[in-house]
Formats: sequence, structure tokens, C-alpha cells
Amino acid sequence: MGRAKTAKAKNGENMKDENVKTEEKTEYVSKIENESLRLLEAVSETENEAAALYPQMLDEPDSEKMREHASSLRRATANIGRASREMFRINDEFHARMKDIKKQGKRIELRPSNTEIDYAESASDSFAKGLNLYKILLIGFVGSFVGVIIELLWCLVNKGYLESRSGLVYGPFNLLYGAGAVVLTVCLYRFRNRGSSISFLGGMAVGSVLEYACSWAQEAAFGTRSWDYSSQPFNLNGRICLLYSIFWGILGVLWIKHIYPVMAKLILKIPNVWGKTVTWVLLAFFVFDSFMTVGALTRWSRRTEGVEPYSIVGEFFDERFPDGRMEKIFANMEFRDRQD
Repeated sequence: MGRAKTAKAKNGENMKDENVKTEEKTEYVSKIENESLRLLEAVSETENEAAALYPQMLDEPDSEKMREHASSLRRATANIGRASREMFRINDEFHARMKDIKKQGKRIELRPSNTEIDYAESASDSFAKGLNLYKILLIGFVGSFVGVIIELLWCLVNKGYLESRSGLVYGPFNLLYGAGAVVLTVCLYRFRNRGSSISFLGGMAVGSVLEYACSWAQEAAFGTRSWDYSSQPFNLNGRICLLYSIFWGILGVLWIKHIYPVMAKLILKIPNVWGKTVTWVLLAFFVFDSFMTVGALTRWSRRTEGVEPYSIVGEFFDERFPDGRMEKIFANMEFRDRQD
């Protein structure tokens, strides 16, 4: 009998353990999920309520009661639509943050997630926290340099030799790459913790608009083009094409999900005094470099038209930046009238 009681007791404990495990396995239900279930019930009740009003509608389709009910349904539809959009955003961001942090794994020192950067910046007094002027300028400077280096390596791999990809007369810098980095950051920053598909579509749109605008502005100002996609399918006036728009989309994902967090983390390590000083010094240099570049390109364009300099400034640019030097710096630049 004692053994039987003991066996029963053990069985009872096992059943309790199983019940506990079952309770532990119960799926978590959030407050918003409970509210969504209640909303579905309310929708069903609303449908029945509307069905009950249809017979009256035959006699009084424009009565005050019908108008008030219709207005209420419109307001409810708008509210539910707004709530649905907000829930989509919250759900997308929550899952994207989880995915980014999981991918990060042990590589936290090499590639932090945007969530980590947001947390670190909120706890710091960095001169470039968030998305302020200092960070935007630094991103532009770095992008102008890194873009040229990548283009040089790409040219070396494809053609077997190095060829200038600079966009300024002094130094390996190209403002197009810097502008691309800045525009991608500014436009995609709010989506940094969202799904990659949003960054991809945003990168496509932002990059294509930027590339078209830069091509148009260059040709309007100097009568030159540095790229022409006329031979590519699905191009628009040779300034942009579908293939490179897709590349911009991929770059958008790589930039805001991988490159930007690394840059933001490095910027966080710069002391405030040094960071501010270096930023303003670099800005002064880029303004000077841009001024000299515009002057040199203007005179180069005029020389191709046979226009002689009419001031000491024009003579200075002709002397310091002759055709040979300009062709070496801007190796891919073509004057439109030379092609005709």
C-alpha cells in the first residue's frame, strides 16, 4: 500500500510538472493583440448593426440617423487605418532591430547595430550625436575620399591600371560621393532601424535623383558629362538607368545598416574639442578646393571654345591648370560639343 501511495504521489507530481511546463509554453499575448481581438469582434458587431439599418435605409436613406452612422463609420475607418500603419511600422522596426542584433552577434566591435549606436549616443555628450551638422559634414568628407578609393580599385581590377576618379583639383576627393553619403544618411536615417526593403527602395530613389541632378547640373554649368548610360537599357536621358538604380538600392542597405553604424561609432570616440576643430578645418579646405575646381573647369571649358582669358584670374587658372593637367585629373570627363 505504501508503495502504491508513493507511486500515486509521484504521478501527481509528474502531472503537476507537466501542467507547469504547459503553462510555461503558453504563448505570450500582448495588450495590443488582445485589443486587436476585441476589434475583430467589434467589426463583426458593426456589420450586424449596419445590416439592421438597411431596411430603414429604404424608407429614409438621408435621415439624420443614417448620416451620423455613415460619418461614424468613416471616422472609425480612418482611425483603424492610421493604427494599422503605425502597427506596421512598430512591427517592422521591432523585427528589424532583432534581426540586426542577431546578425551582429560576436562582431559587436567590428560592426555595431544601429540600436547600439542609438543607445551609446543617448548616454554620451558627443559633439556629433544624433544627426547634427558635425556628423553630416564628417560623413560627407569621408564619403568623398572613400568613394574615390573604391573607384580607383575598381578601375584597377577591371582595366588593369589606375585612373583618376577625383572630382576636385586638390586631393583624391569627389563631392558626388560625399553628397551621396550625406543624402543617403539624411534620407534613410529615420529608417535605420526598419526592414532592409525600405532602405533598398529609399536608396534607389535617393541615388537616382541625386545622380540625375548632378549630371544635369554638370552639363548645364560646364557643358560636360562624366558618365553616360545611353547604351544601357531602361535609361533616362543617359543620366540614370535601371541597373545603376538597383546598385544605389543595394548601397542604401549597405550604407545605413553596415557602414553608417561603424562610422558613427568611430565618430563617438573623437574628443569634442578635436572633433569640432577638425570638422571646421576640413570644411574650409573643401570650400577652397571647390572654388578652385569651379574656376579651373570654367576656364577649361572656355579654352575648348577658343575663348581667351580676359582677366588675371583667368590667366592664373590657365597657367596652373592647363589641359594636360585637367585631363589627368578628370580622366572620364567629356565635352558635349566634342562628341558632335
